[in-house]
Amino acid sequence: MSLTDLGAVLLRQMEPETAHRLAIRALQLTPLPAPGADDPILKTTIAGLEMSNPVGLAAGLDKNGEALEGLSRLGFGAVECGSVTPRAQAGNPKPRLFRLSEDRAIINRMGFNNDGLEPFAARLARRPTRTAIGANLGANKDTEDKAADYVAGLKRLAGLADYFTVNISSPNTPGLRALQRREALDDLLGRINEARPGDGAPVYLKIAPDLIGEEIGMIVEASIAHRIDALIVSNTTLERPASLRSNFAGESGGLSGAPLKPFALKALEAAAEAADGRLPLIAVGGISSGEDAFARIRAGASAVQVYSALIYEGPGLIGRIKRDLAARLRAEGFASMAEATAARR
Repeated sequence: MSLTDLGAVLLRQMEPETAHRLAIRALQLTPLPAPGADDPILKTTIAGLEMSNPVGLAAGLDKNGEALEGLSRLGFGAVECGSVTPRAQAGNPKPRLFRLSEDRAIINRMGFNNDGLEPFAARLARRPTRTAIGANLGANKDTEDKAADYVAGLKRLAGLADYFTVNISSPNTPGLRALQRREALDDLLGRINEARPGDGAPVYLKIAPDLIGEEIGMIVEASIAHRIDALIVSNTTLERPASLRSNFAGESGGLSGAPLKPFALKALEAAAEAADGRLPLIAVGGISSGEDAFARIRAGASAVQVYSALIYEGPGLIGRIKRDLAARLRAEGFASMAEATAARR
């Protein structure tokens, strides 16, 4: 067991939000070695953004962009920080983060707690260059024109991130998921398109897993119409599977981790069918192994993101996924990630 994985074991003995804060602090202070070169078969390109491997960190771990140097040394192909809102906000009352250990899951109702755009921008200005760094944009809870908050974030952070994610799928900000409806979505994406960074940094859209196929198809068409560069499928779910065993299963908020897998995979399959190769897809939700990652790629994803599984498996999971994924690509006769994605089952 590596020291970083041992640290993850120790953190799991603590109250979840305290452990989260300590993990960020450790990543800031611990002098981690730079990762070795990735297997060339894992090289991935999404909307012109090149990554040495397709395993990214999902938003939520480093909300304020405080530990980008440490995170960039763990072996990710991309690190997504945020969500960030224009103004700092405290988020929802505590407790708001729950570890469902029996289910390998997490429930959170954090509510976009973050320091705001200005400190976030200052940290992004010093971001490492070895790994693609993404900025996940959110809207303040009390903002009536939520689309304006996304535009403000995009304009302020232009030139400071390698890609941007418009997060309209968190279940913990009232009214946010309503932006996934067609009229509101067209308004939002039209304004985002006008505010695109001049350096050509890609703009992604992150959607919920709690949508039916027709809704996902509509979002795909709207995304293509407004030149969104990729779709991240998906965020946490409001569903509560009957199989959950933890005493925290009844807590409100978004469920992530292993129980999210079937919901996220179903949403990905619907998005892949609707997109039919016209829009790159990034899969997230319940991915905890190379087998999981390969299944999402064969379902049409160009890359994957992980977060909750790191809490239970430790940072060594990243290397294990990459090694297994490279072996599975070769075993199936694929010469590249792009070839595997295109040969969607």
